[in-house]
Amino acid sequence: MKVILTADHAGMTIRNEVKALLDEAGIEYEDTGCDCQGSVDYPDYALPAAERVAKGEFDRGIFICGTGIGMSIAANKVKGIRCALVHDVYSAKLTRQHNDSNVLAMGERVIGPGLAREIAKTWLETEFDGGRHANRIGKITTYEG
Repeated sequence: MKVILTADHAGMTIRNEVKALLDEAGIEYEDTGCDCQGSVDYPDYALPAAERVAKGEFDRGIFICGTGIGMSIAANKVKGIRCALVHDVYSAKLTRQHNDSNVLAMGERVIGPGLAREIAKTWLETEFDGGRHANRIGKITTYEG
């Protein structure tokens, strides 16, 4: 698995926690997040990273900002992206099993680093169930055109 990781100025702590998790798991990744304390615009990070997932350069993406909301909205504008905003482990599991999400968004101001690590681990380890869920994903793909 190959993951693209990105964050704006408000997601740097959790991004570092996720990087440590990826390193420990031996998962290949590229970090495209900012390394600044000053305010930046989340679409400048979310959109290019989402495009790279949609093109198949990466299997999945993990995007972090203050709430995760901005990153998820921006990512979901890219055709082929199913970005899930997740702040609990149960949702992380279900968004992979039922929705085959390919991008995970989290909010640093909403959850702490320990929970972010658990969410990312669960999301990365969970496979898509397929079956009846594949038909639903197919309808979304058809709608996207």
